[in-house]
Amino acid sequence: MAPDSIELVEVGPRDGLQNEPDIVSTVDKVALINRMIGYGARRLEVASFVHPKRVPQMADAEEVIAALPDLEDVTYIGLTLNKRGVMRGLATREGGRRGIDQVGCVVVASDTFGQRNQGQTIAEGIAENRDMIRFAKAEGLSAQVTISAAFGCPFEGEVRPETVLRIAEELAPEAPSEIALADTIGVGVPIQVEELFGRLAELLKGEIPMRCHFHDTRGTGIANAWSAYRTGVRTFDASLGGLGGCPFAPNATGNIATEDLIYIMERSGIATGVELDAAIQSNRGFAKILGRDLPSRVARAA
Repeated sequence: MAPDSIELVEVGPRDGLQNEPDIVSTVDKVALINRMIGYGARRLEVASFVHPKRVPQMADAEEVIAALPDLEDVTYIGLTLNKRGVMRGLATREGGRRGIDQVGCVVVASDTFGQRNQGQTIAEGIAENRDMIRFAKAEGLSAQVTISAAFGCPFEGEVRPETVLRIAEELAPEAPSEIALADTIGVGVPIQVEELFGRLAELLKGEIPMRCHFHDTRGTGIANAWSAYRTGVRTFDASLGGLGGCPFAPNATGNIATEDLIYIMERSGIATGVELDAAIQSNRGFAKILGRDLPSRVARAA
């Protein structure tokens, strides 16, 4: 990656849609992913392998993945919360099928939220994720990990930086392809982002890349993304239109919008590989399917 460029991870198909009250059809999900690839997204979180009763929107994960185009320059990510999820991800590759390329593992930096989200305390989440990463890599899958609720918990309040860094330190020996910090409920501000990612960079010593995942619940998401860039982060999660939210985090709203992230980066001379106008058109097309405008400020201003 060139010094003045970033990598986008388009999380709209999974994190963007998981909290939608109305089920989006498999056909519409696949068409959305194809439009995202068309505007330049080359890493996409396309589904999650969770129990359909917990997240009904993801009940068709395998069907969506089976219908995706087999493109060499595109990476498909499947979210997994336990070893069963990794096994489902591996099953998408059976019989010579393309399937997913990478599993996304998650540790929650809060015992209460972790138990509500995936039935795990922090300690249990660390142990499970270490096993998941090892298992996935042994089976030929890439594995990355996200530390969610890294800036705050909807049930316990502020999360101590030391808690987040301890989790990262315990996961780093497994050599995941990335370690991400997620502001799952959108409480972080730029000075916190600079401090926490700065300390994470010191811990990882450049041996494991960092990724960031921001929600815009309080309007700080794009400012936080810019602070993360200035702190050395070069891989950013974002969702078309700013769709998103966590079913297990009360009042959590969407991810930072792909269009808004691309706008601030490109206008600052930082390449993204994404065609902004095409992303805005994709936003408008998908808004018709959902029956409402999407939150992206850049798309609304265009």
